[in-house]
Amino acid sequence: MSDANVPQVTQPNPFDAKGPYMLSLFMTLVGYSVLVALPAINGAWVDQLGFSQVEVNRVASADLLGLFIGAVMTSALIRTWDRQALTYLGIALAIAANSLCTQYVDYQMTLILRFVAGLGSGFYTAVAVAGLGAHSKPREAFNWMLLAFAISQFLELQLIPHLSMNGVYLFFIATYVVTLPFVRLIPKTSAPAPIIEASSEKQRPPLLAWVGIGAIVIAYINIGAYWSNIELAAEAAGLDGDWSAQVIAWSVLLSFVGCFVAMWTLKRFDYDRPLLFTFVLMVLAAGLLAVKITAALFVFSVAMFNFLWIFIDVYQMGGVSVADRTGSAAAFIPGAQGLGQTAGPFAASVMLELGWGFDGVFVLCALASAGALAIYTLVYLRHRHQNT
Repeated sequence: MSDANVPQVTQPNPFDAKGPYMLSLFMTLVGYSVLVALPAINGAWVDQLGFSQVEVNRVASADLLGLFIGAVMTSALIRTWDRQALTYLGIALAIAANSLCTQYVDYQMTLILRFVAGLGSGFYTAVAVAGLGAHSKPREAFNWMLLAFAISQFLELQLIPHLSMNGVYLFFIATYVVTLPFVRLIPKTSAPAPIIEASSEKQRPPLLAWVGIGAIVIAYINIGAYWSNIELAAEAAGLDGDWSAQVIAWSVLLSFVGCFVAMWTLKRFDYDRPLLFTFVLMVLAAGLLAVKITAALFVFSVAMFNFLWIFIDVYQMGGVSVADRTGSAAAFIPGAQGLGQTAGPFAASVMLELGWGFDGVFVLCALASAGALAIYTLVYLRHRHQNT
């Protein structure tokens, strides 16, 4: 289903306006800032605070669990609550937790505070993503967001390794503070209700949006486990830490290519088949490191991962928003991502604790991508007649 098939509305959509759109885009980047910088942040927790590899994965899981819960709550409340109030709540929680992280550095307190910071990020990010999903052309909106996401990811991975641990937390605080004067731009209501022009036989059921949410959860188990452990795995394999960090940072630039290829593909092909092919490649990119980590395989895997991650997200996030225009499913997207990324690093920490090593972690990554591939394959087989 392309954006051209999105039902038309009878009144102007406030989420199409430049101010709300640009604010939603910026807020999404802020909300995902911990996620995109996980390799560098995990390294800082190990080097500066002395956390073990197991503890690092659990702290990351706590942060992302908070993101999940905050987004779930927002998804339930967004139809009845003021979106601006939800945003202010998220900002307050995130600033408070990050501020306290500068004062308490022991593992137990960091675990709790990162959960609270993630909770605030969940409220904040869910409102932002719901705003993008309410755009009249959601796939195009998400594509531009992910392009900006690639830029911010590259910049963060260049900046954060040069900051102290407190500097990292203060950086996060500053990004939320910058948003405060502009929260009033967020529309307080949902997007106008659409009028369905196509026949019901040609419309995928709203249930498909929630199937897509489930697929996002599974796909992000791979992303969470891979992204949290890739730099640690490279060092454990004997690769130079500074070199591997630079490879990761510069490979992020391939996300730009992923965005433009996704945009080009959306205009020329159906929704399903490019996504299926991309997941096949993601299984390969993650699974290769389960066999052996060499410099060449490391570069290939990281490059493929960054290209494919963004490409897949354009399809997944846009597809959910097209299938359900109420905004509830779109608000749940950060929660789905957070849940997957909670499960991924936590499962990785258990594997490492049991002595399964990083090869076991990358088997998990490949299996998670294969699971998402299976879901989308079933959806394609069920609905392929609608694409003809």
